[in-house]
Amino acid sequence: MPDFLLEIGCEEIPARMIDAASQELRDRVVALLSRERLSGGEVTRFDTPRRLAVMAAGIAASQADINEHLTGPSVNVAYKNGQPTPAAHAFAKKAGVEVAELERITTPKGEYVAAKVTKKGRSAAEILAEGLPKELSTIYWPKNMYWRKPNERFVRPVRWLVAMLDEETIPLEFDSIRAGKTSRGHRILSNVTVTIPAAGLVYVDSLRRAHVLGREEREHQIRKGLDAATRTVAGARWREDKALLDTVVNLTEFPTAILGTFDQQFLVLPEEVLVTVMRDHQKYFAVEDANGKLAPHFLAVLNTNGDPQGLIRHGHERVLRARFNDARFFWETDQKRSLLERLDSLKHVTFQKDLGSYFDKTQRVQRLCSWLSEVLKQGEVAVRPGVIHKAACLAKTDLTTELVKEFTELQGIVGGLYARAQQLDPTLPEATRLAIADAVYDHYKPESTEDDVPRSLEGAVLSIGDKADTIAGMFALGLVPSGSKDPFALRRQANGIVKIIAERKLPLRLSELMRDARSGYHRSQAEKKFIAGEKFSESIATFFRERLEFYLKEVCGYAYDVVKAVMNADADDVVDAVQRAEALKQVLHMPEFQAIGAACKRMRNILRQAAEKGIEPAARFQLIPQSADEEKMLAAYLERTGPRVEADRSRKEYLPALLLLATAREPIDRFFDKVMVMVEDEHVRANRLALLRTVLKEFSTIADFSEMVTEGKA
Repeated sequence: MPDFLLEIGCEEIPARMIDAASQELRDRVVALLSRERLSGGEVTRFDTPRRLAVMAAGIAASQADINEHLTGPSVNVAYKNGQPTPAAHAFAKKAGVEVAELERITTPKGEYVAAKVTKKGRSAAEILAEGLPKELSTIYWPKNMYWRKPNERFVRPVRWLVAMLDEETIPLEFDSIRAGKTSRGHRILSNVTVTIPAAGLVYVDSLRRAHVLGREEREHQIRKGLDAATRTVAGARWREDKALLDTVVNLTEFPTAILGTFDQQFLVLPEEVLVTVMRDHQKYFAVEDANGKLAPHFLAVLNTNGDPQGLIRHGHERVLRARFNDARFFWETDQKRSLLERLDSLKHVTFQKDLGSYFDKTQRVQRLCSWLSEVLKQGEVAVRPGVIHKAACLAKTDLTTELVKEFTELQGIVGGLYARAQQLDPTLPEATRLAIADAVYDHYKPESTEDDVPRSLEGAVLSIGDKADTIAGMFALGLVPSGSKDPFALRRQANGIVKIIAERKLPLRLSELMRDARSGYHRSQAEKKFIAGEKFSESIATFFRERLEFYLKEVCGYAYDVVKAVMNADADDVVDAVQRAEALKQVLHMPEFQAIGAACKRMRNILRQAAEKGIEPAARFQLIPQSADEEKMLAAYLERTGPRVEADRSRKEYLPALLLLATAREPIDRFFDKVMVMVEDEHVRANRLALLRTVLKEFSTIADFSEMVTEGKA
């Protein structure tokens, strides 16, 4: 069974696109091999900025032959007076056999003629040569390039192809380039063709000799290089940055690290500014001292074998010095106008073409945050409305600063830094001024589900208000995310709202939050372009339900049936949903709840089938002479236990409430064992349906137990 190798070489692929494309190519090759019955051993991927490669160990050299029985026309059609008809001859020709070789088989529809044929398997080389070009051309790229033929596209121009089964070349062609056995080495260190003797691990060894390393080797080499370079500075360590590390891994084929130095005078600038310049603009790692403070050094990762004469280091230092000088100039220039003086300038900064300026947004967010503060105060949450109001006033003013225009990644952060550096209001206590600065600094957080929520409650409220205003405006305009398209990052902002409410345990309901966010646009020019309020409410409810479901499953880790059960009861109160999910998780393993879950499914099905037949339950359950003892027992249980469950639920003590509901297993089991619900007597049937509806309603206040998956859990 031969090993398989495919390598597609091209001009440098953007670093951010490599991982997803490499994984997709592997998945496509795995699917192709499985679909064509060629699967063998492990399938691995190999990628660098100049190539995507897939290796499959021990695939089938060809498809196995398949013996098939083909069914033809009926015997009455195939033979007349014992002689084969044209229909029989046509079927035999199609099957590739002689008429005399046709068989007779008996089926439920009668007697038919059939033929036993052997379908010869195709060779792996033939199948791969035919199927791989299509797989390559359909890889998803955020951006594509078109050249040569209008129907051929790829992320970058293709320069070479390697496609092999052991030592043999597969006759594959893509983008007018025929596959061969020659790859390319490192562009600088070994810019020659590399002959691949065979598919398999020898491919990796051949590239390694040409100074091209696999992803894991590159990451290991970078880490070693960063450690070695940092050790030359006493007490220093490089600042771990996974995202930056992934980027430089995908920018290099044979990486090394060098240590550079910058003037200590730049350390007067805020650390956030310096690190942003190094990280986002130059792809440098920051270095810190033993106390965690930024040191006047940086680490650069090169795509070459070192810098023995220091020329590259000198060039990097010169570029970084210029960037830092720019940052210092912008910082000093911005201090000539305070953030308060910049507020009017927001009238000339467009938030969204139909939603007005950032000045308009600032006013809306202030009003919304005032309402949020009042709701929190009523919920006995200690919040400082004045701090939130002033922070909302200043939150977007840094968009007019030169530093943010140059370093857009620092929006919000610059506002917080300037609010801390400037004396905005001499009458404010120092602690209040710093609280305002912190709220402004954090109001874009969290920017992902892995990011931290704002440090202060005031920052959390401001972040919620800002995000809710954006989502409400976009949804009111009908700009709803669809599929993979979300140009305004509304999903990310909604995830942030859910995460803040959950982790800060804020008594806010999502529907009320978004209702008031939309009302902030009342009587504005934008409102004239809004969709109907009912459509807005429906789309917003669906949208946030998806975001809450994502948070409970992906962030909190609850099982999908727990999430469904909890959200079917109430998907509007985030904190309450998390508490109910945690309580349900703790009792889910109990046999009582497995039985109750199955019973609730049964109740829901009975009520649904009755509704489909037009059978209505009684208004309420009553004890009647025809009531069975099991009915009376279940009704008495509800009358006795229901108020206790409701009391626990109102206090949000969900675990005791669920444990109390677990005692319902016995009366429910007896009811279903002894009582027929859908009887002929209309009065009795309606009364029993009313009892089931009451039971289901009582049980669904905490979670919809009919959503629980019971198979294999009891």
